[in-house]
Amino acid sequence: MHDAPRVDAYEATDAFPDGRGNRPAVEGTVARGHLNDDELLYTGKVNGQLADEFPFPVTKAVLERGHERFNIYCSPCHGQTGMGNGMIVSRGLRPPPSYHDEKLRTQPVGHFFDVMTNGFGAMQDYRAQVDVTDRWAIAAYIRALQLSQHATVEDVPADKRPELDAPQSSREPAEHPPAREP
Repeated sequence: MHDAPRVDAYEATDAFPDGRGNRPAVEGTVARGHLNDDELLYTGKVNGQLADEFPFPVTKAVLERGHERFNIYCSPCHGQTGMGNGMIVSRGLRPPPSYHDEKLRTQPVGHFFDVMTNGFGAMQDYRAQVDVTDRWAIAAYIRALQLSQHATVEDVPADKRPELDAPQSSREPAEHPPAREP
């Protein structure tokens, strides 16, 4: 009983022909919760190429979530408008590229997801910090930021164009308390 037969992890044994105590996993075994069989959702690619589509519909709620996550994880470097002028630049670090540069505006949306997942250049990966659906929400928000800086009248639905020239509703400005004299 004192010397019960057992094999410690990674210990050699003569019980198996290959001499290993650890047995290899059965082919096709997937760790619980890690199947990730949706290539587009988990890699930002389709057939190995960066995708220019989202794995789920982009709704207002998705954009709001992307905005929230962008402000937390991305704006310290990229700035709140995506111009690459975040607070790290004022601390002397190298500025990241602006999302409004032509090179990034023409990248497929899968590029942004891939960079958040795997990192790129000086940018670390955010795979562990940002959930996969939140990375897609951030990518959708980046597209909204890009559109906000490069939209044309033709991008506005025809039924909404008359509102562009309509005067702002006249509201009374909020009264300010009188300034104190020193």
